[in-house]
Amino acid sequence: MIERVLQTIKLYDYVDILKEDWLDEDELYENLVDDEITYVSTHGISLQYCHFPKQIIQKSCCKKAFIRGFFLATGSVNDPNKAYHFEIVTDTREMAEVIREVIVGFSLDAKVVKRKKYYVVYLKEGSMIVDMLNVMEAYVSLMDMENVRILKDMRNDINRRVNCETANIKKTVSASMKQIADIEYIEKARGLKYLNKPLREIAEVRLSEPDADMATLGTMLNPPISKSGVNHRLRKISKIAEEIRNG
Repeated sequence: MIERVLQTIKLYDYVDILKEDWLDEDELYENLVDDEITYVSTHGISLQYCHFPKQIIQKSCCKKAFIRGFFLATGSVNDPNKAYHFEIVTDTREMAEVIREVIVGFSLDAKVVKRKKYYVVYLKEGSMIVDMLNVMEAYVSLMDMENVRILKDMRNDINRRVNCETANIKKTVSASMKQIADIEYIEKARGLKYLNKPLREIAEVRLSEPDADMATLGTMLNPPISKSGVNHRLRKISKIAEEIRNG
């Protein structure tokens, strides 16, 4: 797999080195130095323990090519219409941590998780995946994903607004039904003349406009009153109805 990655990012010289520089396990630990990465592959017949020099991923352009190569070799991105998920799969935690470190260097919060016998470097947030596509210079895919994100955000915003409006309507209808029930009970038990003039006026308006909200009811009075004023009067009516019920 590492040959495929290096060829993908156009580092052919290192491919030749890797083909010639195989080490057994004893040689690996005897020759391992600080500026090299241990990489273990279970794919293929000949690719076993080898050195991966960190020097090839020091520059920003090399880091981008490194990520792009690994993504093309073992990476994937979910359909953004369903879920946001970007991942690169490796055989060892060491290589997964190297990939994660490179990605984090671009201010992206990559994480590593073990999945069966593999290690997965992943991103979950849509905005970070878009930034990752930008790092890999996958501009067409970036624009496609941004279009999906915009549509999803618009759809979610509309759904939130509809849900909010629905909840407000239900609340208004429920409050209106209770207010009308209280007014009708007072009218049947004592008559609306039992109420003082301000309360009687709002009671009559409420009965004539059962679907109106409080702000609208306030504008129907002469002189008009505020929403809080309407609420205050209707609360008084409900209290009077409760007192009559309790005898």
